[in-house]
Amino acid sequence: MDIDHTHTSSTDDPQIPSNPYYIHPNESPSSINVTPPLAENNYHSWFRSFKMALISKNKIGFITGTIPVPDTQSPLYQPWKHCNNLIISWLLNSVSQSITQSVIYFDSATDIWNDLWERFSQGDLLCIAELQEEIYAVKQGPQNVTDYFTNLKTLWEELDNYRSLSSCNCSARTYHQQDFII
Repeated sequence: MDIDHTHTSSTDDPQIPSNPYYIHPNESPSSINVTPPLAENNYHSWFRSFKMALISKNKIGFITGTIPVPDTQSPLYQPWKHCNNLIISWLLNSVSQSITQSVIYFDSATDIWNDLWERFSQGDLLCIAELQEEIYAVKQGPQNVTDYFTNLKTLWEELDNYRSLSSCNCSARTYHQQDFII
């Protein structure tokens, strides 16, 4: 019995489940369900949910651009096109009807993703002010400590999504930590 010693890279064979081009037989245009769908006021939570869904399906590279469009003559072009169209379907099924109409003619999932990012990711100062007001108004009242802390932490995480200081190594981070403690 001869043993085949040739090695096929997971990026070369779309039938290997760890390959980003792999599409499981159960995956369909409706196999990702992000609720609620993207509307004008829930981009940050929608973004996080959709991104987690893509990571779990090993498809995040199609929207971040780390899996570029192969040359049309490449054997990977058809699998890329299939994955791209599937992700477009997932995107269209996870946004409101009015948003769907504004992105339906895009040809790549990356273009849709970037368009939604440009439109909805901007930190709205009014939303930040409303969240800060809500944070300062939170009282424990009859809630147990766990429920109170969970409510407060949820508001803080939402605020952090609007004004991320993750790359900041400055005094603003210190003030942010002090605000959290207060």
